[in-house]
Amino acid sequence: MHEASLPVDPAPSSAAIAVRFLQAHEHARWDAFVETCPEATFFHRAGWHTIMQQGFHHDSHFLYAEQDGRIAAVLPLAHVRSRLFGSSLVSLPFCVYGGIAGGSPAVRLALDEAALALARRLGVGHLEYRWCEVEDNAQGGWLHKPLYATFRRPLHPDAEQNLLAIPRKQRAVVRKAMAGGLHSAIDYDLQRFYPIYAASVHRLGTPVFARRHFALLRAVFADACEILTVYHGQQAQASVLLFYFRDEVLPYYGGGTPLARSTGANDFMYWEAMRRASARGYRLFDFGRSKLGTGAYDFKKNWGFTPQPLPYAYQLVRAKALPEVNPLNPKYALFIRAWRRLPLPLANLLGPHIVRQLG
Repeated sequence: MHEASLPVDPAPSSAAIAVRFLQAHEHARWDAFVETCPEATFFHRAGWHTIMQQGFHHDSHFLYAEQDGRIAAVLPLAHVRSRLFGSSLVSLPFCVYGGIAGGSPAVRLALDEAALALARRLGVGHLEYRWCEVEDNAQGGWLHKPLYATFRRPLHPDAEQNLLAIPRKQRAVVRKAMAGGLHSAIDYDLQRFYPIYAASVHRLGTPVFARRHFALLRAVFADACEILTVYHGQQAQASVLLFYFRDEVLPYYGGGTPLARSTGANDFMYWEAMRRASARGYRLFDFGRSKLGTGAYDFKKNWGFTPQPLPYAYQLVRAKALPEVNPLNPKYALFIRAWRRLPLPLANLLGPHIVRQLG
């Protein structure tokens, strides 16, 4: 169901605050607000409306609060319907951050009420906000559970200072990779990135996104999305898809070949992302979220990044308990082991049909 066909307004409106759905012709207006809103992230951009609708076929309900003819706050939402994992209204699926950006307490309350009314109308199990920082929403039935942390750190304008900020042991890996002849390049297609990424997530026992997902990201976000690949000679050993937002760089989807572990290509890849971004004037490196107690979590700590717990918030609608859809749930251990044993071509064929239901 598209926004225009909803039978009633998402929430009561007053002369001062009106809650509206984002329309196709308003994307530039929405993004102009996001660009200057301190609380907004790359994942609040209007392009995610297109990604959700066209890429995952999830109905997008991007709400904004308007005051005096201007956008005062935004709340991107998408409806994930899954036979395997239930139904949810999330800000925002497949994204590490979300929730309301901008607005006074009254504006934010209006968006909260609109989102909850929509969640009830859609009959979802729960409403989820992927806050980046702690919000004062503990009242009113919001629930929390510690599962993820994010890793963010300023970048210095000088490359050598950024290198010295990496702890000694990890820095030695990067220097060894440099001495070993690794080099990086910006790729302009998915030819090298996708096979490396798909094989990497298969080894982890995780369903892969479709190749068209990455093609759509490149098309929608254009210069704010690029691919960095690490080579030894002509051999690609690691590759990462990067997002850029304001003064931040976010390595978001990355992977390496089995050889990358011994050559240090994975470490060199993230160093090159830092070095190149710093040289272009970006001043914050967002290493992204990782689950507590995982190898990825430890890897980022070893790079000298301090974990910042992500206070995701949940409002139960039809569900009786918080969702437990994550690889740390013991009941998914058998699935993960079985998925690793699938032939890679079969995993690549089936994965996109499963991953779109995860969110």
